[in-house]
Amino acid sequence: MKPAPILLATLLLLTACKSEAPKHEEDHAHEEGKGAEPHGEGHDETSVHIAAEMMRDLRVTTARVGERPGGESVTALGELTFSENAYAEVASPIAARVGTIFVTTGQEVKQGDKLAELRSPELGKARASLQAAQARATAARQAAERKRTLAEERIVAQKDVQAAEAEAAAADAEVASARAELVSLGASEDELRGGQGAPGFVLRSPLSGTVIERDARMGQMADPSQPLFRIGDLSSLWLIVHAFERDAVRIQRGAQARVTFAAFPGQEIAAKVGHVGQRVDAASRTIPVRLELDNRDGLLRPGMSASAFVPLGDAGAPITTVPAAALQRLEGGWVAFLPTATRGVFERREVGRGRTLGGEVEVLSGLKAGELVVVEGAFLLKAEAEKSSGGGEAHAH
Repeated sequence: MKPAPILLATLLLLTACKSEAPKHEEDHAHEEGKGAEPHGEGHDETSVHIAAEMMRDLRVTTARVGERPGGESVTALGELTFSENAYAEVASPIAARVGTIFVTTGQEVKQGDKLAELRSPELGKARASLQAAQARATAARQAAERKRTLAEERIVAQKDVQAAEAEAAAADAEVASARAELVSLGASEDELRGGQGAPGFVLRSPLSGTVIERDARMGQMADPSQPLFRIGDLSSLWLIVHAFERDAVRIQRGAQARVTFAAFPGQEIAAKVGHVGQRVDAASRTIPVRLELDNRDGLLRPGMSASAFVPLGDAGAPITTVPAAALQRLEGGWVAFLPTATRGVFERREVGRGRTLGGEVEVLSGLKAGELVVVEGAFLLKAEAEKSSGGGEAHAH
């Protein structure tokens, strides 16, 4: 009869283990549920929830889904520069010493505004030459007038009148030449009208714009070969890119291009093709292409490097594009994350990815032009989505 008590004890032990096991598994599942759904019950797989403390450290930037003409395009590198019609280097026309300076770097000037006053002995000589020429011209005109009066009274011959008039005309030409020399030296209107004027001459701005550089210093000797001021209109800039000849011949003047700058990641600026060069560079086999950019907000600076996406030939049907960083590969497909009205909650949306277009990618489905998508921060959102998805799978097993 001894086996009977042993069998009874074994059965009681198995029953106790079975009654405790569901409680242990339930507690374990409850703990997993807390990790997978930190924001409460009813976790939605179409959204990603970020805790408030993580949002403080997560840098998120967004961009709007764009729409651009289809068809072929070429990527070309270039550098921003001033428009040739809106840039000037102002130097002294003669060796002179810099006196008063009226402008500083970054100052806006209008055409004709004073830049600096310069002093030079040559200006005094030119002023003296003008005064002497004006005196000779006055005397010559008076002599010609007397000869005409005497000729009417038949006191002098007509040939004497003609000689006096010729001398007066020559004297007037000398005055014109002296005035032109003073103008080239920057003479003021007061000096041209015959006044004594200031002891120096004034350099004036030839156009309206911004003083980009000022190399003039009070007291320095100005060299005519070295500009004292560089002035440019920054409201419109040129981007000169170099396209291979096989592509450049298909670029049309007036075509709308898109430009990105290393200084402004994820931001595009529209440009227009203003000119396609007529000569191929023998070394690089490229042709310069001029793109014109509107810079009235002053965001761009001459000298910045840029990448331009220039259409080739006729534009095709419009396509939808987003920055490449906005699309993330998740569970065998591509997704984008869209911010919602609730802070820390982002919509996860599946999209169809098309061609890579420089720093952008074509979107075939899932997004519409104008919608906001996360660019910087999308990779971290993808990691959070994978973590939530992984937690759900572990819970299922």
